Amino acid sequence: MCRHLAYVGPAEPLGGLLVEPPHGLYRQSWAPRRQRYGTVNADGFGVGWYAEGDPVPARYRRAGPIWADQSFADLARVVRTTALLGAVRDATLSGADAEAAAAPFAAGPWLFSHNGAVAGWPDSLAPLAARLPPGELLALEARNDSALVWALVLDRLRGGCPEARALAGTVARVAAAAPASRLNLLLTNGDVVAATAWGDTLWYLSRPGGGTVVASEPYDDDPDWREVPDRTLLWADRADVRLTPLTGPAPGGPPEAPGRGEPATTPAPAPAPAPAPAPVPAKESRT
Repeated sequence: MCRHLAYVGPAEPLGGLLVEPPHGLYRQSWAPRRQRYGTVNADGFGVGWYAEGDPVPARYRRAGPIWADQSFADLARVVRTTALLGAVRDATLSGADAEAAAAPFAAGPWLFSHNGAVAGWPDSLAPLAARLPPGELLALEARNDSALVWALVLDRLRGGCPEARALAGTVARVAAAAPASRLNLLLTNGDVVAATAWGDTLWYLSRPGGGTVVASEPYDDDPDWREVPDRTLLWADRADVRLTPLTGPAPGGPPEAPGRGEPATTPAPAPAPAPAPAPVPAKESRT
């Protein structure tokens, strides 16, 4: 229940992607065109971006609506980046955890956002939460469903999963535990973008001058925008976009691996050795 956008490509001002487009994330905070759940995204916003030579992104987040922040337009006008992730929020529980609950969430080189809601929260995810290391649960930035979904994704990333596989594996686990959930996830490390369409809208644009935008909805009426089918995994870099049904393996490797707190798949037992043949009785000697 938000709108989000990620970009990787040639350096752009934040405002050129978030504020200036006629239906950009800024306008989507009060007038989204394709939002299926909720109508106004005024419960906080955030943007994370990467500076040249620094793999750890910076973030700017606020608990109020993006249009009420008089400093953001100035910041967005002058800050340039080759990668960003931004989001405007319509909270499931209004006011919960304030700024700490606003995407993007961050750790190391990653930025993350969740558009949707986990059905039956919080009880439905209690078994998955129990598999996480206690330190990760205690370090959650917020006490909402998106923060826990991020913890599940991060556990896989820290266990060595590539970005797309980490999202695919998390969606599979959460959807199994809470089947009516909406799980449009968005993740970047500054070089690639991974995203899922699971219950809400997702689009992408391959820009003619280079670069890829992945967003909840188009920020303009460019005919080159493409809608991502529901239950699809997206992987993109500056020049390429790949789509994979979430029922299949993720791009870039074999089927998803378990997180650090999950048991690995038990290998099939080796076949039992064939029984030794019965000894052949010796022939009787004749005298």
